[in-house]
Amino acid sequence: MTPVARAAVGALGALAAAGAGAFAYGTFVERKRYTLRTASIPVLPPGASDIRVLHLSDLHMAPWQRDKQAWIRNLARLDPHLVVDTGDNLGHHDGLEGVRAALDVFSGVPGLYVNGSNDYFGPSFKNPLRYFLGPSKHNKKVQRLDTEALESYFDGLGWTNLNNTATTLEVQGTIIDAFGVDDPHRGFDRLDRIPAALDELREEDERGPRLTIGVAHAPYQYVLNSFLTHGAEVVFAGHTHGGQVCVPGYGAIVTNCDIPRKQVKGLSLWRHGFRSAFLNVSAGLGTSIYSPFRFACPPEATLLTLTAAR
Repeated sequence: MTPVARAAVGALGALAAAGAGAFAYGTFVERKRYTLRTASIPVLPPGASDIRVLHLSDLHMAPWQRDKQAWIRNLARLDPHLVVDTGDNLGHHDGLEGVRAALDVFSGVPGLYVNGSNDYFGPSFKNPLRYFLGPSKHNKKVQRLDTEALESYFDGLGWTNLNNTATTLEVQGTIIDAFGVDDPHRGFDRLDRIPAALDELREEDERGPRLTIGVAHAPYQYVLNSFLTHGAEVVFAGHTHGGQVCVPGYGAIVTNCDIPRKQVKGLSLWRHGFRSAFLNVSAGLGTSIYSPFRFACPPEATLLTLTAAR
């Protein structure tokens, strides 16, 4: 073998070893490196008390994922005033067992939730390369999950279902108008219902000043734009997994929707027309059981502290 050939073989061997190492790290380390992200948003009326909001998303829970369940339970120490769950809680036919183990500790804490596609349909194998062609397609041969049982459980915690509807609640003395849509990735959203739902709320409760928040699973641009049109000042979303596989120094490779890559996770400003709102996209806490891998994008929950605007 010539020196050039030996060098080429050595380079290929090193590349293969690096790839194997990255795969092992993403599967056994990064995927379980649960992280709490914190941020503050100056959005409340002057003089209002702070509101701690725990944002959970994309648990993709399977019953055997005890470490994830324990980590989520431990978040109760943060003593949140409000929990916002942006969907894809189930990751297995028996996923509700794990969801209960994780979230029972939040019973009695006010909460808001919307559904993602994996709250309706079980996971299925997908070719990861297809994500480079745009948002994932829907496999028609998937298992239907017990969505009704999941919603009944959340209702029992004291959380409010915001799928294509709105509600008013008072948290820490601040009146909050909250609205949301069912999963846009599946086309279950009904944005046309939101104006009437908000009008009805405000006709029945004229207290003020108020904060308006919007909640959706998948942050498609048309949804975010509509939310701003309807007056949302803070928007919560998930779905993207933060890209799930990121390149250090570059970021997410795909977003699985049409949101810009730079806003695929974390807190940012979304602008539409002459309006702007704070947008928090959670990178989520799980992955599909068929693609249990993360790289440069650890699983996360977010504690947002809403403070009085100056």
